Amino acid sequence: MRIGFLQFAPEPGAVRANIDHIAGALSGVRAELMVLPELCTTGYLFASRFELTRGAEPVPDGPTCEAMAALSRNTSTAIVWGMPESAGSRIFNSAVMVTPQGRFHTYRKAHLFLDEKDLFDPGDSPFPVFDLGSVRIGLLVCFDHFFPEAARSLALHGAQIICHPSNLVLEYAHTNTVTRATENRVFWILANRVGSETIGDKKLAFNGRSQIIAPDGRLLGCAGPDSEGILISDIDPAEALDKKVTPRNDLFADRRTDLYRP
Repeated sequence: MRIGFLQFAPEPGAVRANIDHIAGALSGVRAELMVLPELCTTGYLFASRFELTRGAEPVPDGPTCEAMAALSRNTSTAIVWGMPESAGSRIFNSAVMVTPQGRFHTYRKAHLFLDEKDLFDPGDSPFPVFDLGSVRIGLLVCFDHFFPEAARSLALHGAQIICHPSNLVLEYAHTNTVTRATENRVFWILANRVGSETIGDKKLAFNGRSQIIAPDGRLLGCAGPDSEGILISDIDPAEALDKKVTPRNDLFADRRTDLYRP
């Protein structure tokens, strides 16, 4: 299976321009699964909930989903991206996956980071796992990776690949994804962004270094800290079905759930 990511710097508030940029970048890509950054169609910083509301769209009935479905169909690639999702009066920081057949799957970010708590509603998705052909896919969004229960829930439900749209700003955060991949024996696609955004006296700089990690912790590919780029890796998803660390140690079979209590 060919999997990969697109790392780039979205233009704040320019949904159509960002979608066109994504379409141009992926037009020549040949892969079965591509992952894009968190909130990559709108940018990350919003001055208010009202401003966020103007950029949020329903899934799958909004124009962004329509454009992404066309791109997925035209490239024969399943695409995972981050966007603000409107659902009635609620707005979620969501990861959306669309397949070339036009099927949509959505995960709503459970663990909101910093000032996201003033803008978004906390996610209500119980870490679902989706089928992409015969391969099981899990979705997380950025800060979720600080909570080992999130990735473990996906792995216990059969996820072989975890797609992780992100807008990372903490310099040490990338090491978490290697740990999460290794402790769950799954493939991990971290799609981070680059560039910076400023609103008023608030500025965030995003640190790139998107990466693809194998179940044994090997780094299959990594982007730079400040440049746009696409990286593709050929993998065998079946490797994520083997949870053995040694012939006598299976990470799931050896769990001591009788002792895992507060």
